[in-house]
Amino acid sequence: MKQNYFFILLCVFTLFTSCAGGDDSPIATENTTPAVVKTGKLTGKVMSQNGTKPIGGASVFTFDDKYKIYYTTSDAEGNFTLEAPVGNHTIHIQTGNGSNFRTEISVTVKDNETLNLDASQTKLNQVAKIAYVKGTYDKIEDIIQTLGYTATEITNNDLANLTTIAQYDIIFLNCGSRNNYSTNPALYTVIDANLATFVANGGSVYASDWDVAYLVGGATNTNNCSLAGGFVPDTKLCSKNTGNIGMVAATVNNAGLATALGFNTLNIDYDLGAWQKIINYDPTYWEVLVKETSSNDALMIRTNHFTATGTTTTPIGTTTTFVTVCITLPGNIQISISVPQALVPYLVALGATVGPCSGSSTSGYIYYTTFHNHASGNIGNAGVILQYVILNL
Repeated sequence: MKQNYFFILLCVFTLFTSCAGGDDSPIATENTTPAVVKTGKLTGKVMSQNGTKPIGGASVFTFDDKYKIYYTTSDAEGNFTLEAPVGNHTIHIQTGNGSNFRTEISVTVKDNETLNLDASQTKLNQVAKIAYVKGTYDKIEDIIQTLGYTATEITNNDLANLTTIAQYDIIFLNCGSRNNYSTNPALYTVIDANLATFVANGGSVYASDWDVAYLVGGATNTNNCSLAGGFVPDTKLCSKNTGNIGMVAATVNNAGLATALGFNTLNIDYDLGAWQKIINYDPTYWEVLVKETSSNDALMIRTNHFTATGTTTTPIGTTTTFVTVCITLPGNIQISISVPQALVPYLVALGATVGPCSGSSTSGYIYYTTFHNHASGNIGNAGVILQYVILNL
């Protein structure tokens, strides 16, 4: 009886160890040996749409069949190297969050091989509709055209028509364009409301120097921190026309911008006399991109935290099937990119969130520079900064 009992225990033990698997067990091999991901490399140079300007700081990425992202950025000369899984993939090239400028390339990645992408494939395409208001001192449209992109001239009367501006994704306000405020203040009351609706629903706006008045109210050449009008609250931003003519030593305060430019210090030539000096701003609302080196005064700021009560929900800009999502990379680095709508549920299941990584989920960007583009004179290194502004709105 004891022998039979021992035999039964031995059989149970043997059965248990066989099911658990040893080193030679197929189950053990499947559970303990990680799959080897075969990869190749893609190299290229991100260029503007006309192929004349390298684009630094562009996001270059793809996904594997389990929606894991493979990601890199272009350097200041536009060059990039992306490691990608073997197989057929779509390579995405984007600036900003990808909603306004992006390119998709179909490639076949081979194991342990490097594929050099042709410059004709890696041009950054404009998918946004861009408008500008003609100014007296600035011509941002010239920089846009230099990159090979297009922009449509509109007027202040157009800004007063919400249906007109709602067809655009980006509006550039050149310094000196708010030049008839005193003769028709009622027009600007409507413009203020329309710009609030435009930005609150995802449109982006750029203003320079005296055109801060579009943001905070009043006419050009403002010297008051409690102005009527505008669409940005006075508590968020104040500037006065007290900047002095001359060369200002500046520091690039944003790592992404510095990478895109290839430098983090520059001299900015304020050559047109007095300019709008930022007196105070809400640091939880605005991000400082460029500051004066000696004083730490902000020279270039941006926000996507704009919200406004009473604005209507209005479709803004180009209709698209792409959606902005926030993805967290290793090292807890967060990136905002735009992906085809069909990918969104899979990426969300892996931890991505819908919307940008920071700011309001519906707000567009507001960029403000105290320096010019420039209608006349030499803008020097500020030119490449303004290229970054155009491509990252």
